[in-house]
Amino acid sequence: MKLQTAVPEAPALRTRGGRVELVQLCKTYGGNTAVDSIDLRIEPGEFLTLLGPSGSGKTTTLNMIVGFTEPTSGSVELNGRDISRMPPNKRDFGMVFQNYALFPHMTVAQNVAFPLRERKVPAGEITRRVGEALDLVDLAGMDGRRPHELSGGQQQRVALARAVVFSPSVLLLDEPLSALDRKLRQSLQREIKRLHDELGLTFVFVTHDQDEAMTLSDRIAIFNEGRIVALGTPTDLYHRPPTTFVARFLGESNVFDGFVVRPERMAVVVDSASVPPGANTAPATVTDVSFYGTYSRIELAFGDDSIGCAVLPVGTPSTVEPGTAVIACWRPEDQVPVSTEKGTTS
Repeated sequence: MKLQTAVPEAPALRTRGGRVELVQLCKTYGGNTAVDSIDLRIEPGEFLTLLGPSGSGKTTTLNMIVGFTEPTSGSVELNGRDISRMPPNKRDFGMVFQNYALFPHMTVAQNVAFPLRERKVPAGEITRRVGEALDLVDLAGMDGRRPHELSGGQQQRVALARAVVFSPSVLLLDEPLSALDRKLRQSLQREIKRLHDELGLTFVFVTHDQDEAMTLSDRIAIFNEGRIVALGTPTDLYHRPPTTFVARFLGESNVFDGFVVRPERMAVVVDSASVPPGANTAPATVTDVSFYGTYSRIELAFGDDSIGCAVLPVGTPSTVEPGTAVIACWRPEDQVPVSTEKGTTS
């Protein structure tokens, strides 16, 4: 059971997210196009994730939003104002990097206070706001420590506090959790989601981790070869992927001619008498069986030499072993038509 509790007001850290719009945004390097004519509107207070394989254009796009990279053409707009040629320090965006980017010679408090000192905030106000920011990321009492005295997760919390202490309207996060181990990454994911919910900032988050994108995002923009090939909520993109690329990239899929079936929608039986009435079927051979505690994953080789899998919850009767000839079956309503093209957002 989850109980909601009142969150104390922290006026200095309360903010309202800005609206970011990318209009025909392009970036080329010589003859190579890194970002190709992107149109994207990020709503105030939204948590939008840019997801894609390495080299797909997501980080270049983030760098153009924050101002580290100048667009070749097109524009970046904040609340309707073109900021494409504005230097990064004038955009007033918060930024969290993969490698934390803390000043090693400064204490935690000094690191968090840095953007406030740069903005000539009075000393008393700095002390108050740094304290609020450290409370927000559960680092109260650690203000006198230096980065080398902190764990990786604590360092990233300091980076988050520094990014929000001056009340930006947009927070940009460039793969901030990729250097952390899985358990710590999951813990920080919850913290980032909590910060988003409490502060109301617009978050633009870059990752190549599909599970991370699904967990955190209001919407996901999937990149490939410099373009956004799909845009939607995690639920829509997972259950109704528009293309085979999206289906394969966002989770596992069984890909057939013209449609896909997600593994949890697929059953495996050993004889035709066990096939549910009305189900579609495909003969297959079991190539591997793995147990994950709450489910079993059965890897399948189909007759057309394609590879797929079925995910069976714990308690589902199954005696199949590698090498067993089986029948994969699923309900017709669980197959999703897809295009074989890489797709666009149109």
